[in-house]
Amino acid sequence: MHIVITGAAGFLGQQLVERLLAEGELNGQTIRHLTLVDMAEPPMPATDGVEVTRLALDITEPGGLDAALAAGPDVIYHLAAVVSAAAETDLELGMRVNFDATRALLEGCHARGLAETRLVMASSVAAYGGELPEVLDDMTALQPQNSYGAQKAMSELLINDYSRRGLVDGRVLRLPTIIIRPGRPNAAASSFASSILREPLNGEEAVCPVSTDLAMFVMSPEKVIEALIHGAEVPGDALGPFRAFMLPGITVTVAEMLETLRQVAGDEAVARVRHEPDARISAIVSGWPSRFTTRRARELGFRGDGSLREIVDAFLNGKA
Repeated sequence: MHIVITGAAGFLGQQLVERLLAEGELNGQTIRHLTLVDMAEPPMPATDGVEVTRLALDITEPGGLDAALAAGPDVIYHLAAVVSAAAETDLELGMRVNFDATRALLEGCHARGLAETRLVMASSVAAYGGELPEVLDDMTALQPQNSYGAQKAMSELLINDYSRRGLVDGRVLRLPTIIIRPGRPNAAASSFASSILREPLNGEEAVCPVSTDLAMFVMSPEKVIEALIHGAEVPGDALGPFRAFMLPGITVTVAEMLETLRQVAGDEAVARVRHEPDARISAIVSGWPSRFTTRRARELGFRGDGSLREIVDAFLNGKA
């Protein structure tokens, strides 16, 4: 089996590569070749017997994906993206990476007759917005309130249509906010949700830019990686005509995050979190819904975290 991963140098990409190599197979087939794609050459993973091709290329350039698609991959994980706050700041960049490159990827598959290739795209809770019901489901109308969400929503529609036409076997996983991300804060508007836990647990200060009443729909990195792998294993027939759905996250408030931090690390850790309201960040994340029924994902075999404490404990144990 040959697997292509765009955005392979990102934290999800690297964790996905590590997990795939550890498993050694996907959907009952031995993994023989990984093609890792990013703007800079992705790091070389530790591997034994799996061919790894690392490509440093701009997927927004005409023909930028040709080298990755030439061998006709069996599975494509499309993780490359300009994250929320960055896409809001730079509309042109967000459109090129989040939408135009997705269309180019689909066209590349079409041109090469890759109708059997399973394309797994990571979408986002940011695709929702506007006036919403208290609890959402997969068929709730998409009304994104920021450019990142709009770009993801447009890509979802394209993947649905190309799949309907039999040009690719697409599936779109709408990711909750991922916590606790490793590393340092990034340009994502939701980055604070990891940093207000990660930094205090590491003995460092963090900034909370939103109200503690804010509720978020979250999922651990470990469960997201499991979902990405499972997403390539679900038969296309089981997905039906609508290929996008929300993964099973959990709903937590910022106050609950801080209380969990207190429970595991004490008042001293909570005191490391400074509250500095940021209207721009608040405007973006407050438009994201926080409560979903994820019956469809669970029926397809996707599984979420048990609790916020479970996520924090996994981070502390080095599993996230």
